Amino acid sequence: MRILLAEDEPDLNRLILDKLRGEHYSVDSCMDGQAALDYLEAADYDAVILDIMMPGVDGLTVLKRLRAQGGNIPVLLLTARDSIEDRVAGLDAGANDYLVKPFAFEELLARIRVLLRSPRDTGGVCCRIADLEVHLDTLEVKRGGKQIALSGKEFALLRYMVQNEGIVLSREKLEQHLWNYDYPGGSNVIDVYIRYLRKKIDEEFETKLIHTVRGTGYVLKVKNCG
Repeated sequence: MRILLAEDEPDLNRLILDKLRGEHYSVDSCMDGQAALDYLEAADYDAVILDIMMPGVDGLTVLKRLRAQGGNIPVLLLTARDSIEDRVAGLDAGANDYLVKPFAFEELLARIRVLLRSPRDTGGVCCRIADLEVHLDTLEVKRGGKQIALSGKEFALLRYMVQNEGIVLSREKLEQHLWNYDYPGGSNVIDVYIRYLRKKIDEEFETKLIHTVRGTGYVLKVKNCG
């Protein structure tokens, strides 16, 4: 999943960036509102973390412009302001959640998991498809009760496909949501990781969950017979 972080305190920006990447999120970061707007125009994100008090264009202005353009990306506001009026202003501007500094990183990660949860994910932090279990909090994966070890990027790919169950995802879309701007790209990188995932979660099982849609991309679903 790809996240945009806009926070103007360099140390906090780096700490959040390192923490998110440690949880296998793809993250682009910036330290002012105009840069955030530029990033939002150039790429698709699954969530945005916005500091309210930033130089130039502030976080609330970024949020208002995003919503005015029809963007429905989940947004978490960060701020040192903790008054009721400030919280209401942020929520009225279109924020999905609000976190006051200083905060515990565990709480930040929990709130991000909620933001990224698909409306169809009714099982809390565990997504289930057939006998596949993907635990979003502990990063555990099981198939038929058997524990499956995945690399960070394999888990990120599986998480994104599970949260988009039944939706055909192009190679370009998968790559965009799994890598940030630092990644130089590669024509077959998604195919390689899909092959890794198939070997680990499909190869030993009769019911296959990862399917190729010729000329388009991949979809994770239980395929109906007939």
